[in-house]
Amino acid sequence: MITPVRRFIATCALATLGAALAACGAPGTPRAARPAHPASSSATPSHPPTLAPGPAGLTPVFKNGPRTPDKVVALTFDADMTADQGERAADGEHFDNPRLIATLREFKVPATVFMTGRWVDEYPRQARDIGRDPLFEVANHSYSHYAFTDDCYGLPTLPEDKMQADVERAYASFKKAGLPHAMPYFRFPGGCYDQRALRMLSGVGVTAVQWDVVSGDAFATDSDAVARQVIEGVRPGSVVVMHCTRSAAPATEPALLTIVPELREQGYRFVKVSELIGAAAGRR
Repeated sequence: MITPVRRFIATCALATLGAALAACGAPGTPRAARPAHPASSSATPSHPPTLAPGPAGLTPVFKNGPRTPDKVVALTFDADMTADQGERAADGEHFDNPRLIATLREFKVPATVFMTGRWVDEYPRQARDIGRDPLFEVANHSYSHYAFTDDCYGLPTLPEDKMQADVERAYASFKKAGLPHAMPYFRFPGGCYDQRALRMLSGVGVTAVQWDVVSGDAFATDSDAVARQVIEGVRPGSVVVMHCTRSAAPATEPALLTIVPELREQGYRFVKVSELIGAAAGRR
């Protein structure tokens, strides 16, 4: 397992809570006006860039963009609602975070949102709203948020013969919700993958997207600590993994109020994952 995965899971505190990492939402009521900043190009490519398959056709894995003088960084947000959390949602647990999405819009920050199909089924309007906003791009985080390897920090494990179907089911949920053009990018639940998982997903045609900066926002309550970890970890071409849920990552939105201005002050430009993958693949 790569080091960022270990650091990410460590922030979860209890393995069995990994399944609860959650989610994004629809636009909420904006706070008092914040300064607007120019964003990068937010148009979704008509032919999204992907990486070439690995040896023997294995699903390629993307961790970060080129380390060039161009100071760009991609913020990514995981919408981690698992297949068995319907009762918790029915009881009032919020797996969305409207204020976080509103903050990204106020600051004009492009972002990539990795949604589970189960989350999209629960929040189709929010998913559609995010996916139709050119500031954002939507990518696949599996349908069930079950693990694609054994012993993935307490997550239930998908059988090998169910892996491809689980990813395809998520795309089906996207289409049903009115998101027919989700990006061909996939993030493994828990960040856990192995050669078997990469082989089983080779037929889907996705690029697996990991990260090189762990925000530490899962279950965190100290927004200053989250902001500091991101700011200190970012390098040109970085991919930052974050979450957007009111129940399991309450410090994320307040942390953005520090992260965005500080990184812009350092000369960073926020981009979507597709721009970094395009640069890595030689496309501009």
